[in-house]
Amino acid sequence: MPEISVTKETGGALARPEVYFPTFPFGSLFTANPFTLMRRFTDEIDRAFGTGGYAAGMTGGEFDLWAPALEVNLKGGSFIVTAELPGIVKDEVKVEVVGESLVIEGEKKKVKEEKEPGYYRSERSYGKFYRSIPLPKGAKADSIKADLTNGILKVVIPVPEVKPALREVPITTH
Repeated sequence: MPEISVTKETGGALARPEVYFPTFPFGSLFTANPFTLMRRFTDEIDRAFGTGGYAAGMTGGEFDLWAPALEVNLKGGSFIVTAELPGIVKDEVKVEVVGESLVIEGEKKKVKEEKEPGYYRSERSYGKFYRSIPLPKGAKADSIKADLTNGILKVVIPVPEVKPALREVPITTH
């Protein structure tokens, strides 16, 4: 196997003492390719706000900054909101009407404990969520029904069917 010699060059116009010119979080701003800087920047943002990043690491959970997936439909005189809330029980979620919006909020909690002789491990993760969905005009807030089954929250709000104002336009020929 051939020997490889590695040498570090010092001096020159680009070499700067770290004391006077500290390294930026994304590398040198003066010598980097702008596309490389942008990719590094987006990687840092993803790391900070995604799972396993700085923000998630602060509270140690996979549920930090979590928002449930929603599906909203207007079908058969009902405004239907379906939210995926896996692992959440009825007591951990609240559904209410605030002004002209439907608000779904709660907290996802996960507690994991392992006990063995001479060993104890406990992990706790928490993640609050808050979703606000604007209600259509004429929604009957006093007749809302909500059901939570197998981690799927279904909220049905009766709304008056609005028939579009139709006006036939005569067609002329020349």
